[in-house]
Amino acid sequence: MLKQLQKEYGYYMRITKGLADNTIKSYMSDLDEYIAFLIKNYNTKLPDTITKQHIRNFLNRLKRKEEAATSIARKISAIRSFHRFLLQEKEVNTNVALGIHLPKKEKKLPTVLSVNEIDALMVAAEGDSPLEQRNRAMLELLYGSGLRVTELLNLTLPDLHLNTGFIDIVGKGNKERIVPLGEESTFALKRYLEDGRQSLKKSHEPALFINSRGNKLSRVGLYKVIKTLTKKAGIMKDVSPHTLRHSFASHLLENGVDLRYVQELLGHEDVSTTQIYTHINKNQLKDVYDRYHPRSANKEE
Repeated sequence: MLKQLQKEYGYYMRITKGLADNTIKSYMSDLDEYIAFLIKNYNTKLPDTITKQHIRNFLNRLKRKEEAATSIARKISAIRSFHRFLLQEKEVNTNVALGIHLPKKEKKLPTVLSVNEIDALMVAAEGDSPLEQRNRAMLELLYGSGLRVTELLNLTLPDLHLNTGFIDIVGKGNKERIVPLGEESTFALKRYLEDGRQSLKKSHEPALFINSRGNKLSRVGLYKVIKTLTKKAGIMKDVSPHTLRHSFASHLLENGVDLRYVQELLGHEDVSTTQIYTHINKNQLKDVYDRYHPRSANKEE
């Protein structure tokens, strides 16, 4: 009975809800595991014999297997959706999945580079070839102005105002903002525009940053550049282009810049998104305390 209702639920997702094939496949796979658990452990084949405790026991089993929180959350979503369907189709009188909550997502603090590591990365990007000039300009913008990857790659020549020290950015949701340029960024951009880009340019490509074929640089291309330079700089951390944006925000806050200003520079709609960088700094403070305060149990001898 349950397997047949699961099959009907699959039709419902495809025809009525219009969900993508991958989503349906994922939900059905999760329900396969859930229903197999019910049948094996409770000989439960009818939907009205399922209890809330059965669901909780299934979730406890997943936790004992140390499944990732994201995987458990997806399975809970599939179970809740299935039970809503059963109630809607009048196969049950109550929805026993009500009150089953998604696990809290683990908040992972982003990787941040120290100022010395930033300096090492910039040194690794030094050079006179067109691509080296381009790479240095990209690094300076990612760290110097805290740009997102998409914002950087979508920059065009009219977005630059080097004489006044600003750039126009179109961020998430097509929201525009003006971001200041530092001296190092301005110098690196001028050098790239006057020399490197002229050598790389083979057409009227409007993008500011182009590859060796003269086309707009891709996300994959940018990631490869960052990985290569990180290795060259001898940095052992897992660095991505976004790491430079994280470092930009963290270093500003470390030096006393108000959170609201950092929010504006990053283009965050909600200040709570920016507050993650205050957690980074709190962790750094805790580390310093543990290492040096005489009352700390973790003080180094």
